[in-house]
Amino acid sequence: MRDETAEQPAPLRSGLTTGSCATATSLAAARLLLSGVEADAVEIILPKGKRVQMRLEFCRLMNDGAEAGTIKDAGDDPDVTHGALLFSQVRLHSEPGIRFSAGRGVGTVTRPGLVLNVGEPAINPVPRKMISEHLTLLAEELDYPGGFEVTVNVEDGEALALKTMNPRLGILGGLSILGTSGIVRPFSCAAYIASIHQGIDVAKTNGYLHIAACTGNASEDTMRRVYDLPEIALIEMGDFVGAVLKHLRKVPVDKLSLCGGFGKISKLAAGHMDLHSRHSSIDLPQLAEWAAAVGADEALQQAIREANTSQQALAMASAAGIALGDAVCQHALDFARSVVPAQVQVEVFAIDRQGGIVGHAGVFQ
Repeated sequence: MRDETAEQPAPLRSGLTTGSCATATSLAAARLLLSGVEADAVEIILPKGKRVQMRLEFCRLMNDGAEAGTIKDAGDDPDVTHGALLFSQVRLHSEPGIRFSAGRGVGTVTRPGLVLNVGEPAINPVPRKMISEHLTLLAEELDYPGGFEVTVNVEDGEALALKTMNPRLGILGGLSILGTSGIVRPFSCAAYIASIHQGIDVAKTNGYLHIAACTGNASEDTMRRVYDLPEIALIEMGDFVGAVLKHLRKVPVDKLSLCGGFGKISKLAAGHMDLHSRHSSIDLPQLAEWAAAVGADEALQQAIREANTSQQALAMASAAGIALGDAVCQHALDFARSVVPAQVQVEVFAIDRQGGIVGHAGVFQ
């Protein structure tokens, strides 16, 4: 799980998904089998029609097929697969169609609640569709009447998967092959949100109706300490609290515990659903107003407005006996309740950098 994100904006570079890598390597290996062309690069078409050229590390024949590999480039996304070698092995099959298998470093679904059935290789629907469309077009181009068996592999994927949500989602043995657009946006917005939705779906399908959505390691440790929740009920939301709140409209649970750093929770309290610094900022004048509402005098309010950080503002309020953490959590709770269905019980925790609880709103149960 990633650490709490920093509040330092910077321009970021996009990359390509594991689904795009699997498509490119499958296409190159299949073309080598059918035409004898050994390529060092391959062009694929992304779901929205954009054409991209991808460099290959190798493209070679095997005893019973062919394989091709590429290095995953996630751009500036903090993706565990960035720099990993992804390779596909393709074999010909007499029956038309494409059959998928999980090779080394690619996981298998073992729990219900995901878009794939239990026992299926963790190659998501859009990558399957991309691979299928490219191989179908290749077969038509070369008048090949049969089908393909595609095995996708990620070097060291089993170890890399331990740094992802896969184990708690019940995807065992490796990584998932992901992507809906073919492009990795910085901070994997689409893929990250999809993983949040999957986490909620899997928790509910497996009977866990109290979930805790956390912004990072420290907040997850706090929720584990407070409630002793199992891994499957801990949702890694990062900065995407809106993805949690909106998804609960479709997939409601009994109880949602939200936990994050004080600064992040102050953004939620101000009505922001993306807590990253690129999309929302800590509002110190607003913190001063909330402090005033719970007893802060004018001097403290001015000190909060002039504070360097939200943590400094919180420390000054705490030293003066002003429960600013609880007040911020209450505003965050009010906003969260305005988004989720009425039947979902919500509570909010704010923590400091050491994971200590500095504010809470809602009822412990």
